[in-house]
Amino acid sequence: MSLAPAPLPFLLPRRAAGLVPVLPLVALPALLALPLTYDGAGPADVVSGLVVVYCVIRLLRERRRPLSPTAAVVLGLPVVGLALAAMGASSPEAGFTGLCRYLQVFVLVPAAVLILVRDRTDFRVLAWSFVGLALWQGAVGVHQYVTGTGASYQGEEVRAVGTFGAHDVMGMATAVSLGLVCAVGIALGRAAVWQRLTATGCAVTLLLPLALSFSRGAWIATALTCAVQLVLTGLRRTLKVALAVAAVGVVLTGGFGIGTAQLQERIDSIARVGDAPDQSVVDRYTLWASAGGMWREQPLTGVGLKGFPEYRDGHATLALSSGSEIAGAGTEYRKQALLSPHNMYLLVLSEQGLIGLLALVGGWLALLVGGGRRLLRLRVRLRGYGRGGEDACGDGPGPVREPALDCGLVACGLLLWLLTDFVYGDIGGPSTMLIALSLGLAAWWALAGGERRDAVPRGAVPERVEGVAAR
Repeated sequence: MSLAPAPLPFLLPRRAAGLVPVLPLVALPALLALPLTYDGAGPADVVSGLVVVYCVIRLLRERRRPLSPTAAVVLGLPVVGLALAAMGASSPEAGFTGLCRYLQVFVLVPAAVLILVRDRTDFRVLAWSFVGLALWQGAVGVHQYVTGTGASYQGEEVRAVGTFGAHDVMGMATAVSLGLVCAVGIALGRAAVWQRLTATGCAVTLLLPLALSFSRGAWIATALTCAVQLVLTGLRRTLKVALAVAAVGVVLTGGFGIGTAQLQERIDSIARVGDAPDQSVVDRYTLWASAGGMWREQPLTGVGLKGFPEYRDGHATLALSSGSEIAGAGTEYRKQALLSPHNMYLLVLSEQGLIGLLALVGGWLALLVGGGRRLLRLRVRLRGYGRGGEDACGDGPGPVREPALDCGLVACGLLLWLLTDFVYGDIGGPSTMLIALSLGLAAWWALAGGERRDAVPRGAVPERVEGVAAR
């Protein structure tokens, strides 16, 4: 007598089976842990396309609406500017590749996160995958600094770049910064005690590789984001954590002498952007001015997707160097062309014009306002519960179950980090997939329903929230 195979949920533990839908998203950060010794699309980019197809199949099988009208409008806003900019591209190939990339990063992958992340448990799993990737990349980066096998910096191969290589010096900085933001959000939230303690240890550990990345933009964005996360949890805690971080910094740089000279020079260069700036700052200012010139020629629609490299020299001054020098971390010395303004807002403005900028940034601001309001409302309600506030987050018996505070801190923190870092950088390289996932988590928090849907009477079985549509 043959037995039919049991369904998957009966073969796996119930808790593990419940995480199956979010595992394709967790696979994306996991793939970024692999050594990347090439330019162009990587395994995470390919798998992200499969994740989108997986979402479509799930929606067709379950016969349900993928997104709420609000979510569809917010995530669909960039399509307007992208379509116009694609039609104005210098070639059909440039327009098509640029359109696909922008849709992947700002529309399709965030929508997939909305669909596959159903509740705060799924959210935390994906946030912890960010932390795990950051710890791995940070460990590789610290090893590179200690052994002198990192990317070239001031004639020494000491710059921590992780597995991303010297051709993507911002990759490790992005991964470590986003992982640090997630760890801080979890540590400041009301998750289980073991999660908060583990997250605190991870956050402290990630400070060293972030410093050794020598990325001024990542430093500024991370410091601002973590400061805002702390302020949202109370001024007293902010002061305590600030003193602790200062003490750790003194021990690392003063007591052990970790990167003292190079870090001090890099920190000082932030204040010298207007007085004897280094060549990298000069190049950045020149590229920004070039992007502004392109926009003035085509103020509404820009010069077209992928058009910045073609129009750059026509608007740049002689102060622009021939390219950045890269070497080390397994890469031979070569010049890398400066093909973007290293400012996401100016890149969009120059290639997509005012229409594209307003559409893209308008969606981000909608997420920031919506997520911030929801987080503040939750904070007010938690203060009203007093000691029952922790139970109100769903970690014990209490009057209601609501999304945990750490989810809001992580989501708003990731979005704030992106909006700040976009002043100093833009999309490009494998780490761009982390930007897409971060936007998806921010969208889940801002658009996953109101407090009435999140609140579940005590004793009732909580219904898992599917992005913006309950199952």
